[in-house]
Amino acid sequence: MDSTYIVKGRATSTRKDGNALNWELFSLIGTIAFAVSGAIVAMEEEYDILGVFVLGLVTAFGGGAIRNLLIGEPVTTLWEQGLYFRIALIATTFVFFLPPRWIMRWKTWESFFDAIGLSAFSIQGALYAQKNGLPMSAIIVAAMLTGIGGGMLRDVLAGRKPLVLREEIYAVWAIAAGFMIWTGWVHGPMRLGVLFVVVVIMRMLSIFYHWKLPKRKLLLP
Repeated sequence: MDSTYIVKGRATSTRKDGNALNWELFSLIGTIAFAVSGAIVAMEEEYDILGVFVLGLVTAFGGGAIRNLLIGEPVTTLWEQGLYFRIALIATTFVFFLPPRWIMRWKTWESFFDAIGLSAFSIQGALYAQKNGLPMSAIIVAAMLTGIGGGMLRDVLAGRKPLVLREEIYAVWAIAAGFMIWTGWVHGPMRLGVLFVVVVIMRMLSIFYHWKLPKRKLLLP
């Protein structure tokens, strides 16, 4: 059976022929999307340049740090992702100096790139937990936290209610990705690629059609 998993932030495959899906590309896209997202939120809240960099980095790497804590992996492995840190810093610096009208154009595509990041990081988080032989609950939690943890930390630091818990269906697709990987059906680059595309599509459909989970509002007398 083929399998692809993340080791020290890099995509690794057990296939001897080396024909593996290049997850580093997805990680790169997700890192850029989440770093820019954090930077934009910081600027919307009128943070200074230090706050912009903090929110950019927290959004890009916060989910992975929380995941590592929960599954018993050293958080220090994050510091071995030098390339991704440099990319996040460059992306944050770039967006900080962009003209406002360009930032508004980015926000038009923000949901799409955010969906790519959600899908890639959720799958990678699940594979990371699966590689360590963890049970279903840990695999699903790892998928969810890697995909949405950074965004939740971003919103908390910005003094906002976490969007992932009150807007269109978001975390559910990360949970679904983790469950599919736990079943063992998703293995090898082809099926992982299919799962990646499906999660992106479902996230975009939930935005387009405004799919929401049931909620209840308490109206006190």
